[in-house]
Amino acid sequence: MAEGNSLETPRFGAADVELTRTECLYQGFFNLERRHLRHRLFKGGWSNEITREMHVRYDAVGVLLYDVERDRVVLVEQVRVGALDDPLSPWKLEPVAGLIEPGEMPADVARREAMEEAGCEIQELFELHSYYPSPGACNERVTVFCGLVDSSNLGGVHGLDEENEDILVHVLSFARAWELLEAGRLDNAMCLITFYWLARERASLRARR
Repeated sequence: MAEGNSLETPRFGAADVELTRTECLYQGFFNLERRHLRHRLFKGGWSNEITREMHVRYDAVGVLLYDVERDRVVLVEQVRVGALDDPLSPWKLEPVAGLIEPGEMPADVARREAMEEAGCEIQELFELHSYYPSPGACNERVTVFCGLVDSSNLGGVHGLDEENEDILVHVLSFARAWELLEAGRLDNAMCLITFYWLARERASLRARR
């Protein structure tokens, strides 16, 4: 790396992109836009005009529910339209998750979704990471948490009728959930990121009991 070239401070920022035109191609649950832009180049000067389609979404939250006392995790299972062609099943095991509405804070969404999707009250909440799942095609930013819970009475089917949600709650030992992860059954980014964090921090969380 060149002397003085710090990755903590990006060389370019928003002012180094010129958005010349935006077209709305589709408006629905999510939107699709076509954006025309040019940007500064690392070698100097400006790029030619570039055209890209972008999936416009609300930001989202994911929260892995963990019972420290019983060393259990809580996952939810539901059908996912993006996995309809999955060779195993379009029903996916995931952390509790939801979209951030305008004016909401991510932590508040985490607590709300835990109640709606799992009937669960979060006792303590840790923010882990915030990331772009697919910045080449989508503007969504996801914030993931770990929420400490009491899993003793959790289970059953949950979700909001007005959102046509049909969500099955699973309470699993950490060891069993880790087996599923290693077998490829937990195959979404929220699961992988939150589980690897929990694997690293699990001993310290349990020592705090």
